[in-house]
Amino acid sequence: MRARTVATVALSASIALVATGCAFITPQATTEPYDPSDGVGATIGDVKVLNALVVSEDGENGNLVAGFANKGTERARITIQFEGSDGKQDRTVTVAPGEVKSIGSDELFELEGIDAELGSLIPIFVQHGSETGKQILVPVLDESLPEYSDLAP
Repeated sequence: MRARTVATVALSASIALVATGCAFITPQATTEPYDPSDGVGATIGDVKVLNALVVSEDGENGNLVAGFANKGTERARITIQFEGSDGKQDRTVTVAPGEVKSIGSDELFELEGIDAELGSLIPIFVQHGSETGKQILVPVLDESLPEYSDLAP
């Protein structure tokens, strides 16, 4: 009787181990951060860049569409730097504490002279305050998709 109980426990344990063994050695894909849309994101201190992308008609000028979330307790003045036909150009966005601010959707946030091929990635450097900035590779998309049809400059 005791041997049967031990065998049942051993069989149950081995079935459980075989059925869940992959979870012990394989990392879960759902715990890996990723950008779930067409744009890219980054975190610089208390500020998150959300779904940044450039919409352009011809690749010469573009509209930066992005969101900025400030999780800090102070105003964040965010500097966005890109390479234009006149060299490096800076644009700024100010985001209040606890605010999520969108640019490029209601009003154009034009990047002039980017000279980027549609479908390519352009480097944009984002920095705020004394935080170390980050260069992100932002996709340049055309307006062929309905959601981007009115966003090109």
